[in-house]
Amino acid sequence: MLNELNGKKVLLTGATGLIGSSIVKVLENYNVKIVAVVRNIEKAKKILGKYTNIDYLNYDIVDIPIENMKIDYVIHAAANTSSESFVDEPVEIIMNAINGTRRILEIAKYNNVKGMVYLSSMEVYGCPKSDLKISEDSESNLNTMSVRSSYPISKRVCENLCASYAGEYKVPVKVIRLTQTFGEGVVYDDKRVFAEFARCVLEKKNIVLKTKGETRRSYLYTKDAAMAVLTVLVKGKISEAYNAANEKTYCSIYEMAKLVVDKCSNNKIKVIIDESENSFKYGYAPTLHMNLDTSKIRMLGWNPTIDLEKMYKLMIEYKAEHLSNLPQWDGIYDAETRKHFALEQKKSKTIVKGEKIGRNDPCPCGSGKKYKKCCGR
Repeated sequence: MLNELNGKKVLLTGATGLIGSSIVKVLENYNVKIVAVVRNIEKAKKILGKYTNIDYLNYDIVDIPIENMKIDYVIHAAANTSSESFVDEPVEIIMNAINGTRRILEIAKYNNVKGMVYLSSMEVYGCPKSDLKISEDSESNLNTMSVRSSYPISKRVCENLCASYAGEYKVPVKVIRLTQTFGEGVVYDDKRVFAEFARCVLEKKNIVLKTKGETRRSYLYTKDAAMAVLTVLVKGKISEAYNAANEKTYCSIYEMAKLVVDKCSNNKIKVIIDESENSFKYGYAPTLHMNLDTSKIRMLGWNPTIDLEKMYKLMIEYKAEHLSNLPQWDGIYDAETRKHFALEQKKSKTIVKGEKIGRNDPCPCGSGKKYKKCCGR
């Protein structure tokens, strides 16, 4: 499916992030050289050290050299996705996004790349109030006078910057608007709501919602998101945007919390709604109904593979499996507590046993290789 990438060199920003690291993992199955832009090489090697197809560039994005990069493709995945930062540091959110994206576009322009993809967000659509499908040309109702809008507005500006570089300088850039993505690779102390739900399962704590949980949206598994990004990179039309989500996962936050309690905790915890605090200080988006239409990207040959229940079970198992080993979690829980969580999870019934894949069957990741020579190694 992605044979166009064989033998090519890809510049990747945000390589240590959730989606960036998933892209690295997928590209390992192809003959691709990755040039990863990182601010901390030591941290990057802890996260990505097992992969051999990477060179590291130790720069802030705005300082990356423009000339003589000798790259074929660009994936701009770097972004600050901390909801609290959207409220506490809105100026930095906006300016870092614009300045960083312009630098990457200049690199793509100067090096005459074959393709570039910019990772945007579903939040560019604002706060839809109905369950109607949202296509790429749907209008936005973003409140420009809300500080919390700093993130989605910065994404909209960067999208237009991409379209402008495509129009004026013929940079072959495309945009992908991702829904909320999670799965393997989410760090234990991630503050986003999906990670909090998984932590509650492992720690046997009740899920406490600070709102009624009425916001509705679709979700996407990390590997499915990586494949969506790469599909748009090589098959998407220049100066076009593409929604990416698993439409079958569309539900409210409360419904998702209930699913986690029912399917992943053996009902050992429960959902509690506590609206005693002002949710704005957490940077939560206003209540919305984000029902993305993904027909456009599916026409390129991409389809999601993992449903919501399986996303959670894979993420929870990943967290339990890695909690007792990864050094970046040393300051969160002591060694004995981490081992206890891992052992408890192994004893539970949340471990996923998917359909058995034969070693000579095609790999489900879409690489075109046999399972034994790809993800089954």
